[in-house]
Amino acid sequence: MTVTGNRADGGIRRIYNVLQIGYSEAPGNPPKGRNAMEPLRETPLVGRHRDRKALMAPFGGWNMPIQYEGILAEHRWCREKAALFDICHMGEFLFVGDIIGGGLEDIFTFSVATIPEGRSRYGFLLNEQGGIADDLIVFRLAPDKAMIVVNAATSDNDFRVIGSRLRDGALLTDISAATGKLDPQGPLSRDILTDLLGPEIASVPYFRFITMDLLGSRAIVSRTGYTGELGYEIFLPSEKIVELWDLLLADPRMKPAGLGARDLLRLEVGYSLYGNDLDETITPLEAGLGSFVDFDKRFVGKDALLAQRVAGCRRTKVAFRMDSRRSPRHHYEIWSGGAQVGTTTSGGFSPMLGCGIGLGLVAPNAATIGAELTIRHDNVSMTASVCGLPFYREGSVRR
Repeated sequence: MTVTGNRADGGIRRIYNVLQIGYSEAPGNPPKGRNAMEPLRETPLVGRHRDRKALMAPFGGWNMPIQYEGILAEHRWCREKAALFDICHMGEFLFVGDIIGGGLEDIFTFSVATIPEGRSRYGFLLNEQGGIADDLIVFRLAPDKAMIVVNAATSDNDFRVIGSRLRDGALLTDISAATGKLDPQGPLSRDILTDLLGPEIASVPYFRFITMDLLGSRAIVSRTGYTGELGYEIFLPSEKIVELWDLLLADPRMKPAGLGARDLLRLEVGYSLYGNDLDETITPLEAGLGSFVDFDKRFVGKDALLAQRVAGCRRTKVAFRMDSRRSPRHHYEIWSGGAQVGTTTSGGFSPMLGCGIGLGLVAPNAATIGAELTIRHDNVSMTASVCGLPFYREGSVRR
């Protein structure tokens, strides 16, 4: 089913209420740097999605599949077998030059220079106030070459910001349009890719990647993902994406999954979503992601984070479980001891746990494990308790 016309706006808004896909993707609120009148972008697979009657909706300025046969069915298939996600909307930049001399080393919260070839590293692009402009992954392709993978909604702004911080002699190219990306995820993904694409994939460790010949082109196959399951991200020329999609889905162990299932999967393992759990007003320390900040190196926003670390955060990330199947939503109020102590940033029903789960930002004294919280919205009031992460601990991600 494809939602179009006036019916789309109300229908899509209901979808966002259910899925908690970030604020920057909501109708009427275009991604930073993008004009609201610009048409939605489409991936090379839009025809395949329509052929399968996918429910389509705007996400990060793109017309993307939310579900095919159903969010819960696709979620379970990924947890138990293998699901294929179209992630061609993500942005990719190619850096060529001296990592240190060209200035790339001073841009992110982690060191690029110390990433070995064939490995990748996760971290942040910050503003001067220490807020998160984007969360991203850098792949070290060669001593003088790196690929930066960024979120769709922030891609245009990221390219401008990163480019402005580089020094003479460094070259940054936006290769997003020429690069396609598919994410096969699930406990059977290794077996499927090994059978269809080659035995060398079986030996790729977590957060490492290989380059290989695939469908007559060079491809990057990375052991990374966003689901908490064993999985891969495959980058190859965009003109080859449809062929690879068809090849992978010819295997009955693999089924397509939309962004609805992807959002539930990432929430169950506590992964942050940009636009909900992260944005330019939230620092990595507040988001509970300080382990991805290297204070032994220079980066924009470091002074602000050092000051916050000394003064202490006025709010912190919290994870909580509901005492029922009722689901918290983005921007619901969080109360404790008769006072509002924060707001939810993500929430939904966990199929694996059989209850509602959520993430939020609260006053630090309200984030003690086991503490009781009340989640409120209008006339709705729900009881929850603070818990640790991940919510779901049986994933196959590191097998």
